[in-house]
Amino acid sequence: MKNLKLAALLMTAGLFITLGNQANAAGVGYIDYQKVQDSFPFAQQAVKEIDAKALEMQQYMVDKEKQYKALDTPLKKQNFEDQTAREFKLKQDAYMRLKSDKEEQVYNKIQAATKQVLVEQKLDAIVDYRVIFVGGVDISDLVIQKLKSSQF
Repeated sequence: MKNLKLAALLMTAGLFITLGNQANAAGVGYIDYQKVQDSFPFAQQAVKEIDAKALEMQQYMVDKEKQYKALDTPLKKQNFEDQTAREFKLKQDAYMRLKSDKEEQVYNKIQAATKQVLVEQKLDAIVDYRVIFVGGVDISDLVIQKLKSSQF
């Protein structure tokens, strides 16, 4: 029993020492990801490309609806619906791939710039601004500057 109490006491002391060392650390930064994304020209261009693809799909459906109304027999209409559904599914899959790829590219570029700011500012971690209640350093503008002035 004494050994168990001693082990617990040593573990508690170790925890306090670890926490004390972390208190001397450089600090925590936080980032407003949406603000950074909205200010990043590459992200703005990606949004335009995604929106253009969505408008293209909407126009496709409008055109197909006009063609559908011109058909005169139920068989032609059924065949047309089947063909249009297959084509639209392919377009929708391509749209989702484009959107996913662009979002991933934007995220990766912002993350790389954020990592550079983390090193330059000698921070221990960078978290989303919504996680911080009190304290921390806002690095959003530093990341925006890095993204605008670099090859990201």
